[in-house]
Amino acid sequence: MPAWVAGVDGCPGGWIAAFQALDDPSRVVVRILPDLAAICDAPEAPAVVAVDIPIGLPEQVGAGGRAAEQLVRPLLGPRRGSVFPTSSRAVVYAADYTAAIALARQPGLQPFAPSPPANAIFPRIRAVDGLLRTRPALRERIYEVHPELAFASLNGGVPLAQAKRKAGGMAERRALLRRSGLPEAVVAGPPPRGAKPDDLLDALAALVVARGIARGCGVSYPDPPERDAHGLSAAIWTLLPHEAPP
Repeated sequence: MPAWVAGVDGCPGGWIAAFQALDDPSRVVVRILPDLAAICDAPEAPAVVAVDIPIGLPEQVGAGGRAAEQLVRPLLGPRRGSVFPTSSRAVVYAADYTAAIALARQPGLQPFAPSPPANAIFPRIRAVDGLLRTRPALRERIYEVHPELAFASLNGGVPLAQAKRKAGGMAERRALLRRSGLPEAVVAGPPPRGAKPDDLLDALAALVVARGIARGCGVSYPDPPERDAHGLSAAIWTLLPHEAPP
């Protein structure tokens, strides 16, 4: 049975997962699954799962977020705004957005209020955090990634000029995914029902990083990763530009 890896992104229908067989790069399967546990427990049983979601929550955090975000943001030029600062654990676990803002205003936790887009993914962050705390064996399989960092790495370390939802931005990203060796039918094809085109591209970018990690070509920011109070790794992974496919 071949070893598989997976790239994962959140989408309206749940989580979009792109699986690839390491011994046969032409075998790529894309589907929607309800949660990260279902992806890890899928028939492919991916050895590495690269997911676009913060992992490793700080008890306290500064204005720029975790070290991971502070290190990655300067690498992304015009795309730096896509890297939200991760809130403290207490704020992420607040009962609702009003409570999260109130907590953020208390001294000692963080000097910023969570933005609406950041608040929208808090349920996903909590779900992944809970999964890794209750199933510690998965900590060696699940890695945090950021699609814009992945695409910059595939582009030789140069951030992409156009936003991902613009036609030109999608064309840039598809070209890089083709160069990485992903099948044309997957790169150019429609996303499965429940996902948007940019969700598919982000999952495929995460997949390329997962493949690189499995082959020993991944790098983390910071290196070595930080650890949160529960021992979870707090780092964003990507490929070194010279390790990206030609």
